[in-house]
Amino acid sequence: MPPKIAIVAALPREIAALVRGVEPHSTFQERGIMLYQLPHAVIVAGGMGGLRATLAFEAARAMAPIEMVISVGMAGACNAELAVGEMAEAAVIVESRTGERYAVASSPHSHVLVTSESIAGVKDKSRFAATYDAAMVDMEAATIARLAEAHGLRFRAMKAISDGHEFEMPSLSQFEDHNGHFRTGAFAMHTALRPRQWGKAIELGRGSKRALVKLHEALREVMAESAS
Repeated sequence: MPPKIAIVAALPREIAALVRGVEPHSTFQERGIMLYQLPHAVIVAGGMGGLRATLAFEAARAMAPIEMVISVGMAGACNAELAVGEMAEAAVIVESRTGERYAVASSPHSHVLVTSESIAGVKDKSRFAATYDAAMVDMEAATIARLAEAHGLRFRAMKAISDGHEFEMPSLSQFEDHNGHFRTGAFAMHTALRPRQWGKAIELGRGSKRALVKLHEALREVMAESAS
C-alpha cells in the first residue's frame, strides 16, 4: 500500500527516532534533503525556512501519492500557555511576513502558530503573541500549509516546544548552512568557548529532547491510524 502521509521537518534530529534503521533516499541527499520512505509515510527533513520546506514538500510528493501532509519539528513558545518539553498542535497558522492565515479545520486545538522568516527571539515572540495571539513560532509551517492547500491535501502542524517565551540564545542563526540545516558541531564549539552560554545551551538541549519524545509518540499514533 503506498504512503498516505508526508511528514515534513526541517532538521534530521526532528525525525531521527521515526526513521531509525531506514536508509535515506540517495537521490535527494545531494540537495541536502533527507527523505525516508516507510510503508505508510514519506518522512523528510529538508532544512529550515520556507524555501527548504518547499523543496522537502516537492520531494515527498515525487516519491508517493500523498493525502495528508504534516509540518513537524521544534517550535518556540510565544507565551506562557505552552510549556517547554510539550507537544502542541496548531489550529491556525499565520505567515508573519504577509499576515496570511490558514485554518486547520480538523484540529481540536486552539493554538495559533506563527511562521517567522528567522529564528525568533524574545521580542519576536512577544510581538507575535500580541499581534496574532500566537502560542508558538516556527519557520516552515505556513509554507507547508500553503502548498497543501494548493494541492488539495489535508494538513496538520504538530510541534515540539523546545524553548519558552522568555528564552533567547544569541547568534543561533549564524549556524545555519546553505541547505538550511543547523551546524551542530560548529554551535557546540562556539558555545564551549563561551561559558556564560552553557546554561542556555543545556536548557535548550533538554527541552528539545523531552519535546521531541512526545512529538514522535504522537506521530507514531498518526501513522498507525493511517495504516489501519
